[in-house]
Formats: sequence, C-alpha cells, structure tokens
Amino acid sequence: MSQADKAKAFAALHVKGAPLILFNAWDAGSAKAIAEAGAKAIATSSWSVAAAQGYEDGEDLPIAIAEQVAGRIAATVDVPVTVDFEGGYSDDDDQLASNVSKLLELGVIGINFEDRVVKGKGLYDPERQAKRIAAIRRVADHKGVPFFINARSDVFFGNGSDPEDALRREKAYAAAGASGFFIPGLTDASLIKRIASEATLPVNVMVMGGLPSNDELVNLGVARISYGPIPYIEAMDALKKKAETLFS
Repeated sequence: MSQADKAKAFAALHVKGAPLILFNAWDAGSAKAIAEAGAKAIATSSWSVAAAQGYEDGEDLPIAIAEQVAGRIAATVDVPVTVDFEGGYSDDDDQLASNVSKLLELGVIGINFEDRVVKGKGLYDPERQAKRIAAIRRVADHKGVPFFINARSDVFFGNGSDPEDALRREKAYAAAGASGFFIPGLTDASLIKRIASEATLPVNVMVMGGLPSNDELVNLGVARISYGPIPYIEAMDALKKKAETLFS
C-alpha cells in the first residue's frame, strides 16, 4: 500500500459511533507488538517517546531522535503511522514545513499538532495556529499525500475549560486544512458530546482519569480514542516489578 493510500485508509478509520482506538507506541518494538495484536494503525505519544530516550516531554527530545524513532516505526510496521509531533519544533512556518516534510519522507501519514506555544507559555491564538496548520497542509499537498493533521487544542489541558474557545478553534483549524480535532484533558461527558456534535472534524479524546468508558464515548460521538502515555507507563511498571523480583 502506498503512503497516500495509507493516509486515505487512516482517515477512513475515523467514524462516529465506531471510534479508532490508538494504543500509543514509543519505539519500533512497541509499535510492532501493538500492530501484531491487531491494531489498525500506530500512533506515537510524545511523552512516551521522550521518556523512553531519557528526555522530558515538551520538545526536549532532539528532533533528530524524534525523526529517527518515527522512521524506524514506519519502516517496521505495515499499518499507517501517525506521529505526536507536539508543536512541530518551530515557531517559524517555513522551518515547520521543512520539519513535517522530513516526516513525510520517512513514510509517516499524519501528526498530532498542538496549539501550545512552542517553548513558551499559553496557546497560540486561533488565527496564528490556523496559519501554522495551513503551512503543513501546503507541504503535504505538494508531496501528494492526504496527510492527516490531527489539530490538538490544549484548551482543556491546563488552559481553562472554555468550550466556546474550543469550538472557535475547531472551526479555524478545519478551515486551514486540519483533518481531526484532538481535545486532551476534556473528560466531561456533556461537553464531549456537544463538541463532537458541533465540530465538523472527527473528534479525538485521550484516556485519563475521569474520562467516560470507551462504550460511553461511542455514544457521545467520539471518532478516535488515544491512550497517550498509559501504555508506556504500564509497560515500565511491569518491567520494574519483574526486575524487583530478581534484585530484591
């Protein structure tokens, strides 16, 4: 399957009432195990990828390592691969486009792209973030790949909880070329249902304490459910407990 075909297949997996489940990977080995378990696609978690290499989240992981990990995953599994690319490692639109172009060359078919200010505080205003999304869409279109830009908004992730702001951002991001709308930190069922019903893009939530069950999320209209850092944390906990039986 070509890269473009993988991108199209990945987009088609985002369905209200039958959400795509992403059990996030952090390297080629974990991606292969998840794919062999039956996953229809592989997504990375930036937190997990950074932690696995001894770095903090928040683009502390050098971009060269991030690219290497993404490339090895894409080369190891046959299913579509999307990468948690945080803020794209640059505030400059040209450099951002160049960074995403490298991921495309590695066979990646999508990214999570957040509106948190790169190496700063707070969120970009919707218009500025929309321009950043448009820059990514242009480079992907130039390469002929229907790249899945999962526009992440951190409105509910340490930046208040304004659903009106979230919906304004969804509209602006969709108009700029986003493919999905990711709202980590939102756990309130009524707000999830409202955003999923009013958004034009498929809505993605992240598993965390207080989030409704996957069965409930189906009824709320969610089209994508991500497990974020949970797989890495659970795997490392299991590894530590096993090691403790040998060394204690």
